[in-house]
Amino acid sequence: MVTAVTPTISFLIPAYNADDTLAECIASLQTQTRSNWQAVVIDDGSTDHTWEVLQDIAKADSRILAARQENAGAAAARNHAARLAAAPLLCMLDADDWLDPSFVESMQPEAADASPAVIAYCAYRRVAPDGRLMRIEQPPILTGNVAKQEFSSFCALAIHAVVFPRSLFELVGGMDESLQTCEDWDLWLRMAFSGAEFRRIDKCLAFYRMKSGSLSGHPNKMVRDAIHVTSRAQALQMQQGLAAEGPETGWITPAVSQLRMLAWVVSTKLDPDLDIAALAALLPEMPDAAGYENLLAGVILHGLQTGLSMDRADGLIDVLDRWLPTFLLLIQLIESHSLPGTGRKIIDSISWHISAANPLRSFTLGNVQVVSVALETISRIPKAEPADTLIMHAFSNGQQVGSFVGPFWGDLSIRAQIRLIMHEMRVEEQLRKPPALSYISSWTTEALKGYRAFGGLILKSGRRRGRLKKLLVRIGRNAILATAPSDEQDNDSRLSGILGSLEHRLSPQFQEPSGSRPKEKKETPAIQSEEAYWDHIFERPDPWNYVSVYEQAKYAQTLSLVPGGIEKALELACAEGIFTRKLAQKVARVTATDISQRAIDRAVERCRDESNIELRVLDFVKNDLPPEQDLIVCSEVLYYMKDEEMLSTACRKMAAALKPNGYLITAHAHIRRDEPGRTGFDWGNPFGVGTIRRVFAEQAGLTLEETIETDLYAIHRFRKGPATDPLLRIESHGTPLEADVAKHVIWGPAGVDREVAWTTEVTNSVPVLMYHGITEEGPDVLRRYRTSPEIFRKQMQFLRRNGYYTVTAQTLASLLRSGKPIQGRPVMLTFDDAYLDFITDAFPILAENDFSAEVFVVTGKVGGRSDWDSAYGEPAPLMSWPDIQELHKRGISFGSHLASHTAASAMDNQTLLAEAALSRSALESRLGASVDSIALPYGATDFRVPGILALAGYGIGFTTRSDMATFSDNLFALPRLEVRGDRPLEAFPELMGLAGAFIG
Repeated sequence: MVTAVTPTISFLIPAYNADDTLAECIASLQTQTRSNWQAVVIDDGSTDHTWEVLQDIAKADSRILAARQENAGAAAARNHAARLAAAPLLCMLDADDWLDPSFVESMQPEAADASPAVIAYCAYRRVAPDGRLMRIEQPPILTGNVAKQEFSSFCALAIHAVVFPRSLFELVGGMDESLQTCEDWDLWLRMAFSGAEFRRIDKCLAFYRMKSGSLSGHPNKMVRDAIHVTSRAQALQMQQGLAAEGPETGWITPAVSQLRMLAWVVSTKLDPDLDIAALAALLPEMPDAAGYENLLAGVILHGLQTGLSMDRADGLIDVLDRWLPTFLLLIQLIESHSLPGTGRKIIDSISWHISAANPLRSFTLGNVQVVSVALETISRIPKAEPADTLIMHAFSNGQQVGSFVGPFWGDLSIRAQIRLIMHEMRVEEQLRKPPALSYISSWTTEALKGYRAFGGLILKSGRRRGRLKKLLVRIGRNAILATAPSDEQDNDSRLSGILGSLEHRLSPQFQEPSGSRPKEKKETPAIQSEEAYWDHIFERPDPWNYVSVYEQAKYAQTLSLVPGGIEKALELACAEGIFTRKLAQKVARVTATDISQRAIDRAVERCRDESNIELRVLDFVKNDLPPEQDLIVCSEVLYYMKDEEMLSTACRKMAAALKPNGYLITAHAHIRRDEPGRTGFDWGNPFGVGTIRRVFAEQAGLTLEETIETDLYAIHRFRKGPATDPLLRIESHGTPLEADVAKHVIWGPAGVDREVAWTTEVTNSVPVLMYHGITEEGPDVLRRYRTSPEIFRKQMQFLRRNGYYTVTAQTLASLLRSGKPIQGRPVMLTFDDAYLDFITDAFPILAENDFSAEVFVVTGKVGGRSDWDSAYGEPAPLMSWPDIQELHKRGISFGSHLASHTAASAMDNQTLLAEAALSRSALESRLGASVDSIALPYGATDFRVPGILALAGYGIGFTTRSDMATFSDNLFALPRLEVRGDRPLEAFPELMGLAGAFIG
């Protein structure tokens, strides 16, 4: 007999009618490289010879503890075994499975009865009924919240591939004996939420025996038990303040998790008699699977391979007839409860995975036809019905040289295949030339067509060799195509017919509206002097909009600092005299001056009825100031001194021109370059009010008496006299700010200067932000799609403060095509649906932050309402064409959101092509400009869509996939970062990759 030592790990083994496998299971323990283990085997009411086999084994090895119970199920048997276990670590091993000899040696040192408890887990392999070892299944890394996320949705671990502390097992209450399946999943879930740490061992140490028909009686049980576990997960999430919000967060809702189990069970079972609808009726709710297509495709593939004991995905091609009917019923069920086109995307994903496993295999799965083409022996390939999506792999001498994925219109004639190889895969060098005579004839014909190009190369100097090479390549391509057989039923001919028919339906793409031709720009004469420069500034009356609310409030505050009894006042840089007239009401006599004769002429006209105003031209930097002044007012001009030395000279002149006890009043703005840690303007001037105040205070004899401080500017009154305690008044500036003023304001503490970022930073990715409505109003269920104007303003101020500049879709496409690092901090702002609140609420905020945007228009709904939301409440109003045209003139870009707001994946090829082209045409004819961009409603794209959008004339397309746009992305399927209205303001910096940065 083998004598037991003090065990460090106990294996809990339930055995029910296991007389044929139990010995092999225990033998895998007896061959362990470490012997300090215990096996507690519970005969769970077996009716075969399990107990006798167990007794015989236990007699020969004291490390094996045998016990019996009435049949109560595996969970109860494991709990029974745990109560008898002597070791601090446990592992649950089924009687028909086994372990690698190094299991204990590898796993036991990693698990720990500590705080927090440490759970060790490893990879495993399924073993087919015929004894074949299947592929290694590697579980995910379960660090931090990943363990909670994973177990909230699915069982990520094999039951016997896990070692855990017995104390943890007891802490969470052991196994739930009410569960007949999924009991291990439920245990890992509770352990994860208890705070245990999961540590992966990167070895395959466990083997799971698959029995024929072992799942045959359990589909209902598995689905019911999965509902139990996922409902428990939701309760645990709520207790810990965690939320299951969608695929982009890592948390999967219980409904989707339950659908995930149903899909796996159906795919594994493949029983033609299984009532899938009845199984689905067990679910508390049938979810919309949009956004989870890749997840479900992976689950279905895993289930199919498990149920059919297939180690490779391409093996499924040989048994399509066995699984296709059940698969299509499952897809139909999912599609019926999801965004239209969801089923298609699952089929796309599964087709690609099967094809990727062996690109040499051809097959058709639903709407996807996969073909493998040997370039040495190209032959006609008929289009399968109902295929509308093509995956084509090209091989040369047995090596894959290219692939094409896109829409499918007709049979693949030899010519159609060659065109795809040359124009889409760009591997024409792999093609064999056609028979010599016909090829030479076609080549000559194509060369004659290009004789003008040849002539140009002969006549022009420059990079002739490169241009000649490109021309010869084009001629060669056309010659090969001309010799290749085709017919009216092939892919190219059918597409040509469809495009020709569509062209007749389109209005002209560009109709120049009256008055839309840009005016010729006048040549700006060279500026010869300061006076000429300022005269140029004053060509337009009131160039700084001094009649605005903002400026008038500042004037009133300035006048409030003017003391009574002033006889003689001097105003420097009076501009057109708007403030001068107001000042004249407070003093006996005003001499108002400006460097610009044009400004003075306008001031004279404005002040002609004021007898106490004298107006004259004066350059106060170069010329002397009139002396003996009781008051000097000099505002909004000292920024233009080229440096502090010039500023100091001007300030000394002003101080010298004052009488004793005379006053100096000056108002200037805060400038970020001067005061980077506070709100201010981003003008390029060398300094602002901070420096101006300091330089004035440094003048001998000048004393600061009073200050009016606002967020944007400060007004100071100095007196030529003895020092006193200055008075500070905090006041607000005038509102609303004009956009031309507001767009230069950077709100809040220190950030990143745009110009500095442009010269010091480069990036390889661009955040494309996705908004919908900018409003407070709307149904609660659509809250995520609305951002309040106040929150939106803070988000835009955040971007402005942190040095971002906006790019259009056209610019983004150019940047991504170039492949070169992008300067500074670009961001693209997109708005889906063209809601009316864009023009009323979003645009003013964009303008005041110097941002543009791309708005995607549902062209068939312009001027109406968002009827696609009618199921949730009153649809929101949409912008009209005049609104859109006005915004376009003011710098907003527009793209298509299709015409009907239908998911692209729900349309057939021809319908999608027509709607995309007609929508683009409608925008171009209304705007009088080309339109290149499209955002797909619901983000619904699939394998066909990029190719169809290109045929419709677009150059760039956007989805709702959550990520940054990078050089590697398909230009017709760019990701965007959704700015959700149901998230706190603090989530925005995190979305931008600046977690913790100030926003508010």
